[in-house]
Amino acid sequence: MLAVASHRSHNSLVMVASMTLTAVVGLVLVACSSSTTPDSASNASVRASPSASALASAPPTPTAPAFDRTLLSLDDPNSLWVISNKHRPLNPVDFAPTDLSMPVGVPNEFTQPLREAAARAVETMYTDAVAQGVNFGIISAYRDYGTQVSLYSRYVARDGQEAADTYSARPGHSEHQTGLAVDFDDGGACYLNACFESTAAGQWLAANAADYGFVLRYPNGQDAITGFTYEPWHFRYVGVGAAQALRDSGTLTLEQFFGLEPAPGYL
Repeated sequence: MLAVASHRSHNSLVMVASMTLTAVVGLVLVACSSSTTPDSASNASVRASPSASALASAPPTPTAPAFDRTLLSLDDPNSLWVISNKHRPLNPVDFAPTDLSMPVGVPNEFTQPLREAAARAVETMYTDAVAQGVNFGIISAYRDYGTQVSLYSRYVARDGQEAADTYSARPGHSEHQTGLAVDFDDGGACYLNACFESTAAGQWLAANAADYGFVLRYPNGQDAITGFTYEPWHFRYVGVGAAQALRDSGTLTLEQFFGLEPAPGYL
């Protein structure tokens, strides 16, 4: 009897220990399950949000390529970008364009042509200006070498060479000889006068000419660079790309835009 009781007691203890161990394991499993749930939620939240590395690896927004200022020659008189100033005579000095064309439908005081591209651009610009209630016409466009000889000599005889050199180019240095320069006027009281800047035509041209390929060639206060006094009526054709690039860069003169030295006086 005692042995049987002892055996039964031993079995009971084993059963109790087994049940206790089972309960403990269960509690551990529950605890582990509870402790991992917040981490899982947190990880899911992190996965749902873009990481810093993902944002950093996003492709950059494309930017427009820089304007190529070396695309055309600054020396070839046939180039739309040729620069003629007091340091840079045309070569040859008696250069004459071969693609001159008369602007059609634009008032033209002396019936002077321009190079083909410039003539077509003036036509479009004039048509758009008139549609917006602004009128102007051409005072002067292409002038050949002989005409510039006569004109400059007349100015020297009247005002002396020093004064003439501030507003008239010597033969072989004139932008008008390139066939790419044009002087405008509105028929008012500011004919070849600085007050043209305040006219409707002067303001429209200053604001819009770049969109047609023209730049104001001799800006106010830049005579130490260009060599000539302010001429709000004198525009130079360089093509839409170059004209807009110059405007958007905030650069005032072609010399600065193309990295050329100032040309305040003749060499």
